[in-house]
Amino acid sequence: MLTIISELLDARQLKDIRALIDAAQWVDGNVTSGHQSALAKNNLQLPEDSPEAQQAGQMILEALSRNPLFIAAALPLRIFPPLFNSYAGGQAFGIHVDNAVRIQAGTGFRVRSDLSMTVFLEDPDSYIGGELAVETQFGAQQVKLPAGHAVLYPSSSLHRVNPVTSGRRVASFFWLQSMVRDDAARQTLFDLDSSIQALAVTMSHDNAEIIRLTGVYHNLLRRWADA
Repeated sequence: MLTIISELLDARQLKDIRALIDAAQWVDGNVTSGHQSALAKNNLQLPEDSPEAQQAGQMILEALSRNPLFIAAALPLRIFPPLFNSYAGGQAFGIHVDNAVRIQAGTGFRVRSDLSMTVFLEDPDSYIGGELAVETQFGAQQVKLPAGHAVLYPSSSLHRVNPVTSGRRVASFFWLQSMVRDDAARQTLFDLDSSIQALAVTMSHDNAEIIRLTGVYHNLLRRWADA
């Protein structure tokens, strides 16, 4: 399931985040790469322990906690602290699969990477290339979103970042462990929840069938979730 989260960040949040990370010191992006990724990856990144990255990442986490679409689609249990990367001058990230488990450097914090997320932080008209291409059952889906928008997709997907041939692509990226590890089960729950919310607009939340469907949703979540 590939889900677009529109306007995750508003203009003020975006401005504050860019002020923080643009003033920080960037390093070779392979500081967080596994073996396979290191062979394909060519970009810059903020160090995980950078105060600017940590402060900007907390702003993104707060925005996620207030976003009902993200919560419904991801059913998050643990979120890896957001990281930040930059591509320019032909830099790219070739086809790869994210590591199954991500461990925060210097801590015991770890997540099973069920879902990956990219939050775009640059005006798409200011750079050429840089599309996130995610392989799905319907073929490769290319994603290049306005600044402040985000995309959520399975970490098990083959994906890449196309070369940035002009300008600079800046984004935040991270992984999360869902309460429901199976992607098909999460899709079913998301579709059911979306239908319930849509029906409730016309039928009211106290409608008997809405209550029945809500019960089905929670019973399926109870069956599939690890919390």
